[in-house]
Amino acid sequence: MSYKNRITTIAFDADDTLWVNEPYFQEAEMQFCSLLENYLPQHRLSQELFNTEMKNLPLYGYGIKGFILCMIETANRVSNRAVSLGVIDQIIEIGHELMQKPIELIEGVRETLEQLKDKYKLIVATKGDLLDQERKLKKSGLEHYFHHIEIMSEKNIADYQKLLKHIDCQPESFLMIGNSMKSDIMPVVDLGAYGAYVPFHVTWAHEQQTQIINDEHFLQLKKINEILNFL
Repeated sequence: MSYKNRITTIAFDADDTLWVNEPYFQEAEMQFCSLLENYLPQHRLSQELFNTEMKNLPLYGYGIKGFILCMIETANRVSNRAVSLGVIDQIIEIGHELMQKPIELIEGVRETLEQLKDKYKLIVATKGDLLDQERKLKKSGLEHYFHHIEIMSEKNIADYQKLLKHIDCQPESFLMIGNSMKSDIMPVVDLGAYGAYVPFHVTWAHEQQTQIINDEHFLQLKKINEILNFL
């Protein structure tokens, strides 16, 4: 199906759609678990950290700063507050290192943006910490491709409705490209817009979704540059 006569605006998720992100978080989590292996096995520590993240998500939102606080809280809990200040310092350092990771663009991203930039209004629609996402976008060298940057606290139907109103775009003219079925695709398709799912080899447990969408507004891609075949 060709979408070229309908789509005017294309939105891209950032983390694990434009650049690598989740593997860095998993590396940080492994470092955290190694620090606390005297208290619990690694798989238990990972589950405890995930539980803390889910509990605090309404307070902290998404991003590295909340992740650091959740690691500290989890360390205190699993150690019955016996964890040393030295270990807390190391946890904070894990977070600082996470913030300074290099930006590794995913294959085909720059070429895809180059092909689309003069034909569509391109925007970034991503979750995460404002300062961190702005930093990554600037370091990526992709900033000049986008007309608008939207750092969202959540990606539900109401959030996309607010975004579409802000950019003055009707759902039938909007295409969202991302690696999360739960956040990037399902709410958009439910809204009557278009969603192109580009899976990444690693997905955070909170974003994992196995539901299959059978809808003409849904596209399944293997790589991001395959979207060019539909536009």
